[in-house]
Amino acid sequence: MAKKKLNLKDNTPADLHKLVADKQEELRALRFNVAGSKTRNVKLARTLRKEVARALTELNTRN
Repeated sequence: MAKKKLNLKDNTPADLHKLVADKQEELRALRFNVAGSKTRNVKLARTLRKEVARALTELNTRN
């Protein structure tokens, strides 16, 4: 099940900041679930970190 890559160039800076905050919160929750062995998708943490990095890179290139 391939997920479509996010197109970050169309988003406003406020949208990008919200995306980063949401993904970081999702990553934090995932880490706690992994510690409690509640999750099966262990690659999700990697994809979340990459999405946060992509959004932050887009924000920094605009400045």
